[in-house]
Amino acid sequence: MSHSMTLMKKVNFDVNPIGKFGKIVRRTSLLCVCVLFSMVSVASEANETSPLVLHGEMTQGALLRGQVPEGAKVRLDGVKVEINSQGKFVIGFERKAPLNHELTVSLPDGSVITKPITLTERNYNIQRIDGLDQKMVTPPQSVTDRIKQDNIDVAIARQPKSALDAVFTRFIWPAKGPITGVYGSQRILNGTPKWPHYGVDVGGPTGTPVYAPASGKVTLAKDLYYSGNTLIMDHGMGVFSTFLHLDSMDVKVGEYVEQGKPIGTIGASGRATGPHLDWRINLGKMRLDPQTIVTGQPN
Repeated sequence: MSHSMTLMKKVNFDVNPIGKFGKIVRRTSLLCVCVLFSMVSVASEANETSPLVLHGEMTQGALLRGQVPEGAKVRLDGVKVEINSQGKFVIGFERKAPLNHELTVSLPDGSVITKPITLTERNYNIQRIDGLDQKMVTPPQSVTDRIKQDNIDVAIARQPKSALDAVFTRFIWPAKGPITGVYGSQRILNGTPKWPHYGVDVGGPTGTPVYAPASGKVTLAKDLYYSGNTLIMDHGMGVFSTFLHLDSMDVKVGEYVEQGKPIGTIGASGRATGPHLDWRINLGKMRLDPQTIVTGQPN
């Protein structure tokens, strides 16, 4: 059997609706059915022709999930990729990642698969929001120490590389409502450029339920200066969900939560301009787009 494999390149799509908290230019370039078809095609072809299986969107900001035979070794651009006992692994590509990469799989029999990966380049929105209170743009000096401690707490919460394998299940939307903000967009507040937005925002009234998009263990449940009531969940293999601006948090650190179970409610805590859920996905320190691992729309 040949170890060569051709992965179908997936065309990127951005869902950029008109948000009620700022002017957003709307661009939609691909139907979800095309995404699903491509994912099925990739898996099917991989199963027929190669011991390497890879699921996901070939685009900047994506999280890809894969599997190789037990005992195989995987490298991405020469860097070792962690593999669990079943041969499963995850890789990710940052917001502005280079478009060309190489995945190398060394099999137990000594043979090697070398698979080029070509990503689709994405265009990101610029959101301008004016008329905000200055404290929403630049935090006062009096909260500097609190912000530093918040950053330490978040980093610690995302450190574990657990053996949980929930990351390899199909993710669901954690809340219902319109998408009011997308991954990769950059906000200019009162004329001051800020960090790019690294999550997807789902709008909804305060008190709207928020559910676990995949099973996992809670590693943080705390009120932070920027993001307000914030939950972080470990899904395994260094992949974490973060839920920002919650009104209530209904789970505790150390608690294991099954997919679809309530974890809190939508709110406007922290530096939020209105009630919404900001859902983020991290692979370690890498900030990735939740919309690359969930299908359909939240409403």
